[in-house]
Amino acid sequence: MVQCKYGTYYAGWTNDLKKRLEAHNCGKGAKYLRGKGPVKLVYKKRYPTAQEAQAQEWYLKKLTREKKEALIRS
Repeated sequence: MVQCKYGTYYAGWTNDLKKRLEAHNCGKGAKYLRGKGPVKLVYKKRYPTAQEAQAQEWYLKKLTREKKEALIRS
């Protein structure tokens, strides 16, 4: 999960975290983040399969801001 310069959170999955962060910060990543960078990595977790990572992404996107912040603090 990344935090954009305006304080909003964005969750996604990738198999190359460094490349994905560079893409977001260059304006070539997710459409939601264009113009909201630079982004800062605030939470990450490794999963054994893409399917599990995608399920976690869906879960994170449904959380309230308060619950996302609690997860980041833990």
